[in-house]
Amino acid sequence: MVVHVDAFLDGFSGYEQSLEEVTLRIREWSLLAPETIAPRIWDATAAMADRMAYWADKNWKIETESDLDRYTFGVAGAVGLLLSDLWTWYDGTQTNRTQAIGFGRGLQAVNILRNHIEDLGRGVEFFPEGWSVENMQEYALRNLALADAYTHALPVGPALSFCQIPLALAHGTIDALANGKEKLSRSDVIALLEKLSSVNVKAS
Repeated sequence: MVVHVDAFLDGFSGYEQSLEEVTLRIREWSLLAPETIAPRIWDATAAMADRMAYWADKNWKIETESDLDRYTFGVAGAVGLLLSDLWTWYDGTQTNRTQAIGFGRGLQAVNILRNHIEDLGRGVEFFPEGWSVENMQEYALRNLALADAYTHALPVGPALSFCQIPLALAHGTIDALANGKEKLSRSDVIALLEKLSSVNVKAS
């Protein structure tokens, strides 16, 4: 008799009321991955979970820029690498992997800037010690430059379409924050997406 053990169900036992639905259903989501790329997706997901466990154990305390680099890689830069592997698997698209890491890091750095006040309110500080908002903006822009290079090198197709929108919103958000806004307004988002759509139509 073969007994199938659901390791996720066993691991989450007793925590059902405190975990989000997306976590409780991680096994279900993971099984949706196409068979020929699933192991890469599972490996990336497991590695990210391991890195997040490390940061949770440290209570998300980031002291240096090196810490920030490790955090932004773990939560987003590694996703950039996974995306590059997905593009190659799907249609053979080749990308620069250093730029892929910058793509993820840049988006995450903008999120850190956007949520800075809210994070402080719940006792979490993602800025390295001694860093100002300007320092984090410089970090974000440095990585967004890599993200721009990554996206501009993509051929017309699904990978480019996927990357353009979050990158445009990241640039729009950092501009809005620099101009004293808390975030992009709904009308700002719509305007950015319409501009992006117009550019793509002209390019095609």
